[in-house]
Formats: sequence, C-alpha cells, structure tokens
Amino acid sequence: MSLKQKLSAALYDLIMKGPEAAGVTEWRRQLLAKAGGRILEIGPGTGVNLPLYPASAGELVALEPNAAMAERMDQHTYAGSGDLRFVQGYAHDIPFEDESFDTIVATLVLCSVPDPRETLLELKRVLRPSGRLLFLEHVAALEEGLQKWQDRVDPIWNRITGDCHLNRRTADHLCAAGFEIEELERAPMPRAPALVRPTIRGVARVS
Repeated sequence: MSLKQKLSAALYDLIMKGPEAAGVTEWRRQLLAKAGGRILEIGPGTGVNLPLYPASAGELVALEPNAAMAERMDQHTYAGSGDLRFVQGYAHDIPFEDESFDTIVATLVLCSVPDPRETLLELKRVLRPSGRLLFLEHVAALEEGLQKWQDRVDPIWNRITGDCHLNRRTADHLCAAGFEIEELERAPMPRAPALVRPTIRGVARVS
C-alpha cells in the first residue's frame, strides 16, 4: 500500500464533505435509484454510495483498487437486499465473465482511470445487453475559457490528487466505446473549485 493511496483515502471524504452536503449526495441517491439486478460498482472508494442504494438492489460487487480506501469502507451500510462482495482490482481488467452484470455504477471515478476508452470497453464487456451504466463524473467544461484553464492545470492537478484529471471528455469516450447515452444532465458541482465544477450524470446502454 503506497503513501499516495493512504493519503488519497484519508483526504477523500474530507475534500468532498462540502459538495456532498450541498447536493452531490442527493445526485447519487437519484442516480442509484435506477440500479437493479446484479450490480458492479467500480471505484467505490470509502463506500459513500453504499447506504444510498435502493432496497430493491441485488448483489453488489464493489471493485476497488486502493486497499486504503477499502479499509475505510463500512460494508454493513449497503442498503440493497442482496449481498455485498468486495473485490480488489482495476476497472480496465475486471475479473468476471462477459455479460455478468445488469447495472454498472461509476461515480467520480472515470476521471482517474489510466485509459478511459480501455476501461469503458471493459465495462461494456461485462454488462448484459439489456443492462445500464449509471454515471456521475466531473468533466471538461463546455466553456472554452474554463476548458483552457483545465488543460493548463491538469498535469499539476493530476500529480497532486493521485491520478485525477480535470479535462476528461467522458460523454465522448462513452460514445466512442460503443455506449448510447439515454439520459444526460449537466450541472455545476456545488461548493467545488471552478476547475472541477462541470459534471455530467445519467444513464448509458450498450449501443
């Protein structure tokens, strides 16, 4: 377990406390209300989503690469009706067979994967044809001026924050990987720095 992993785990909830209280938690709750069947959540971190799942949610597989994050996760808070199974691993190399899941959840994680296209192709592989990908991500701004600042600051931000990128064009990556976006909402993340404020959330299916 690296020092960077330990610091990331220790600081994540503290950094997100303001935005979560100001509305991000409610965004999560509304999004997770659409989760059902067998669920895969990639990068669950400290388990912020666990108590927000609906009672109708089935088995949840929590795939987390950072052991320090997993140590902070209270697995007993999962609100779904199925079992929770924790697996240490990466979203670009998911240790499950093709078409294994009805729902995949990605919240504030695609900003930090090494290769978003590779990760999304892997998510597509394990998602059943009738399944849904639920996503909530901070992304590159639509405004040209803010986007330029995101591009300038991103190399420094990435090193400081432990692999997070400010300028991911996640909606474009979803389409390029063969997903069709069914629902998409853009909104500024409340009580967040301007460079991480632009977000998207919604639902995608395999095209």
